[in-house]
Amino acid sequence: MRRFFLLLLGGGALLFALYTWAAWSFTYSSGDRAGYVQKFSRKGWVCKTWEGELAMANLPGAMPQIFTFTVRDDAVAEQINRSMGERVTLHYQQHLGLPSTCFGDTSYFVVDVRRVGP
Repeated sequence: MRRFFLLLLGGGALLFALYTWAAWSFTYSSGDRAGYVQKFSRKGWVCKTWEGELAMANLPGAMPQIFTFTVRDDAVAEQINRSMGERVTLHYQQHLGLPSTCFGDTSYFVVDVRRVGP
């Protein structure tokens, strides 16, 4: 009985690990968003990630759409911090079904940032 319980527990842990690996390895969508980073901070009790908001204004005077995103790479986070207040393009990958907020608060993970010329 104890052996069966240990095998069941080990099998469940293996399935959970495989699911997490698959959710992180496969990208549901990817693309670019342009705008101004208006909020960017490092958050989390145990698993620290960079969380931010990009304000995307279509027309002057119009209410901007807000794109919330997560950054896991400190080098990309440093690029975003240096370009605060400037128009940027963020390249993101969307990973659906991640089992925990330890990976980030959103499903959109920014992997590259480019400054947009004047």
